[in-house]
Amino acid sequence: MTALNTAMTTPATGSAVLDPHSLIERLGSATPPRLIDVRTPAEFETVHIPGAYNVPLDTLKEHREEIARRLDEDVVLICRSGQRASQAREALAAAGLPNLHLLDGGMQAWQSAGGEVNRGRSRWDLERQVRLVAGSVVLTSILASTRVPGAKWLAAALGGGLTAAALTNTCAMGSALSKLPYNRGASLDPAEAVAQLRPGGPAGQ
Repeated sequence: MTALNTAMTTPATGSAVLDPHSLIERLGSATPPRLIDVRTPAEFETVHIPGAYNVPLDTLKEHREEIARRLDEDVVLICRSGQRASQAREALAAAGLPNLHLLDGGMQAWQSAGGEVNRGRSRWDLERQVRLVAGSVVLTSILASTRVPGAKWLAAALGGGLTAAALTNTCAMGSALSKLPYNRGASLDPAEAVAQLRPGGPAGQ
């Protein structure tokens, strides 16, 4: 058995991570894994791996039990850089789903490696939006503190929130931004997003 096959058959407790080149090879095999992209619908619409299914992280967490019942093959979880995919793996593993894998480096690494993608309308990814909002709040609160000294505590509160987000591997700001109309894109509703994951179903577009 090759190292690639070993990685792809390691159960969820092994938290296998696939680099882009290994995933490209695996997708060309007779038994390709199911690709689940947990980014927002708008991010997915902008660029995604052909054949991937879009199940946003919040939807996946809410319906993890049903999703786990629908998936009976190897699953590779994908996001922009790996953080949200890691959260998705934890949620599905808790629901009892084995054979979970992460795309190392997410879509950033996939595109850098020359992986095939489908492109649509361009939008900012969620992490970039978080950086914009966080930076704007800090800058505005510091400038405002020259006239209203208490405004600096807004920057401190945001800093504390970002620290907590790093420690818990979550992001309340990102979760809130993902619900904005800008990030919805041409999306399925949650029930349809789950229903598309029928066992043995054809790959998405």
